[in-house]
Amino acid sequence: MAGQFSDQFRLSITEALSKQLYAALNRLEPAPLTQENLDALAPLAEKLGLPSRAGVYQLFRQAPGEPRELAYVGKADEPLPDRLGNHLYKLSGREGISIDEISFRCLFVEEDLSSVSPEKMLIKQHLKTGKIVWNKRGFGNKDVGRNRDRTAVKNTHFDLEFPIDLSRKVEGLSPGTRSLQAVLEEIKRGIPFNFRFKRSAAFREQTVTVPEGDMTVDEAFRFVAQHLTGKWQICALLGWAIMYDDSPSTYPSARRYYRPEGVSDQAPKTQEPGKNDAQDEDGDPDE
Repeated sequence: MAGQFSDQFRLSITEALSKQLYAALNRLEPAPLTQENLDALAPLAEKLGLPSRAGVYQLFRQAPGEPRELAYVGKADEPLPDRLGNHLYKLSGREGISIDEISFRCLFVEEDLSSVSPEKMLIKQHLKTGKIVWNKRGFGNKDVGRNRDRTAVKNTHFDLEFPIDLSRKVEGLSPGTRSLQAVLEEIKRGIPFNFRFKRSAAFREQTVTVPEGDMTVDEAFRFVAQHLTGKWQICALLGWAIMYDDSPSTYPSARRYYRPEGVSDQAPKTQEPGKNDAQDEDGDPDE
């Protein structure tokens, strides 16, 4: 209780830091999310004497005919250019969005701020005046393994609005005869989303001939499925693709199955956001 000659003073370091981060980012002009711009970040960090290259960043989207909006706020404990590069790679392989619509701005953070979650500070500041469209929608998720393959996505999930683009060309898939295992590895390297598959000695021994001409992801998966036997299947989920020997098993968030007997589509199942949903790698709940 305040008196005539005494009162209480509370110093909030996190509040001060939050406002400083927010103001420092707002002084910067967003730049296109291109590899050229990301390549320029590492020399800048070196010049500033920041070997860890950790930091915070914002992603913006400007859809055709629409104003620019804040899409995502995140942090990078790993090198900031690598983290932004992951986003560039991911967004270039999605339906319903063009990488040309995306821009970013970022801050290298000199001190270790992991314990105070700087991205949460920024999110809190931004939510005072507006919204952030992709945070808490699973945008930042990495491959969390086999257990999440069978999870129905939330009806607000990023992958539901922007699923993987199966019409995209597979980079580096060359024609010629080689093992099926080699073809699978080429497909994995040539698409900008995760393709996780169970390895088998049979694939290393089986030879296939890739035809002339560029293949889309859909065409490449159809080609592989023609050479599968038994229970093997490729499943295109909303956010990644998998290949296991578990046919006719189905997955809630699948959109297409590639099996030796043919290709079939499925309407993905969704669920309402819940309080106990898993966290993404940025530490934000996905609800």
